[in-house]
Amino acid sequence: MNKTPVIAIFDIGKTNKKLFLFDEQYNIVLEKTEQFDEVKDEDGDACEDLTALTKWVHACLHEVFQDNRFLVRALNFSTYGASFVHIDKEGKPAAPLYNYLKPYPAKLQEEFYKKYGGEIAFSIHTASPVLGNLNSGLQLYRLKYQKPELFDQINYSLHLPQYMSYLVTGRAYSDITSIGCHTGLWNFPQNHYHEWIYREAINEKLAAIFPSDQLMPSQLYGQALLTGVGLHDSSAALIPYLFHFTEPFVLLSTGTWCISLNPFNQTRLTYEELQQDCLCYMEYRGKPIKASRLFAGYEHEQQTKRLAAHFNVALDYYKQVAFNADLLSGFTQTANAEATKAGKTAMVQESVFGARDLNSFATYEAAYHQFMADLMSQQVASLNLVLHNSPVKKIFVDGGFSRNPLYMNLLANAFPKHEVYAASMAQASAMGAALSVHSSWNKSNPSSDLIELKAYSGVHSSKFIA
Repeated sequence: MNKTPVIAIFDIGKTNKKLFLFDEQYNIVLEKTEQFDEVKDEDGDACEDLTALTKWVHACLHEVFQDNRFLVRALNFSTYGASFVHIDKEGKPAAPLYNYLKPYPAKLQEEFYKKYGGEIAFSIHTASPVLGNLNSGLQLYRLKYQKPELFDQINYSLHLPQYMSYLVTGRAYSDITSIGCHTGLWNFPQNHYHEWIYREAINEKLAAIFPSDQLMPSQLYGQALLTGVGLHDSSAALIPYLFHFTEPFVLLSTGTWCISLNPFNQTRLTYEELQQDCLCYMEYRGKPIKASRLFAGYEHEQQTKRLAAHFNVALDYYKQVAFNADLLSGFTQTANAEATKAGKTAMVQESVFGARDLNSFATYEAAYHQFMADLMSQQVASLNLVLHNSPVKKIFVDGGFSRNPLYMNLLANAFPKHEVYAASMAQASAMGAALSVHSSWNKSNPSSDLIELKAYSGVHSSKFIA
């Protein structure tokens, strides 16, 4: 029996931990999913159960290497970012995997920015809005000054994708997609680490950078294996689109966060953009990607709960609501419609819908249309931040909102001069982690139909947001 050559990808999200096997045509031939309860760190804050995750990764690898159907040629990783695993000289975790939502000490943060040029200059140089623990470099600064004994035990601090790789190879490396994601570690204009990490001797805790598009020879269970260093999941999700589309585009990746990624906007971040949650990600080949973020998926979850309770319907009733242009006529657009038009004014992270009186809507459908119109005002303002002064004519939407007809129709109407597509692809970040190292393990050409597109066109009516 001939074994199918595959690449194994671990795709580690905050909630779902997944393993995929892709064949040479990038079809998923095996999928495993697991969830773990969070544990507490020494301060009582919730964090990832690193022990359980590590055991699961080893168990999965053992299982697929024993499976006679597959020949695992290569292995790579895609995980959430802003999360360090600190290992000691024996290669064992020296600390919990601290949650990026863990509160950051206000006084320490103030001292840091005062020492290193102030929030504005520092944020512009590092393309990192002031985000507390989400600036993972500042996690190391906190350990140095608040837990010096622990800091001294650390041999290497590896972002989570690189720790996953270390579990297999025993080799500690850093990766540019993790370093370049709102960490506060990288000086974008100068294209190297920011001076503060040398002044604080943080550089001694950071491993050498390994190319994100290469594989290293390794061995597992007596078999030869090519292993990647892993990628930050937001950067990985962009890779299939970079493979397939050469014309300039923006990818609007929707989930809890709706992240607009523009690989074709090379303008430097301004302070005004940083204030509106713009930042830069790093493409896997080391090129900055201008991005903006909106907490729209989270707001959708909260407001649909509110609507379900008010109208006494199921939580997911919104899935049954068809797009109806007539329901949008006469809707009032308030403050954030102006932000939509300007694209530059200060933008709050929530729409105005939370302040609306639900008793003013006769039906769930009418209320939900208004909510999506309010949400779209915010989304358009966020998207405009990365579209500004760039040659983009195509907008691809993937993730949950790509399947929402109200969202897609409102977006198409808001951008009548752009081609707007709902993009459907199985597991974009896992696929990206596989494609990033394609030439190192696979002699076949990637299929041209990995991404399914559905076009939406605007209705060109004054009823809609302009």
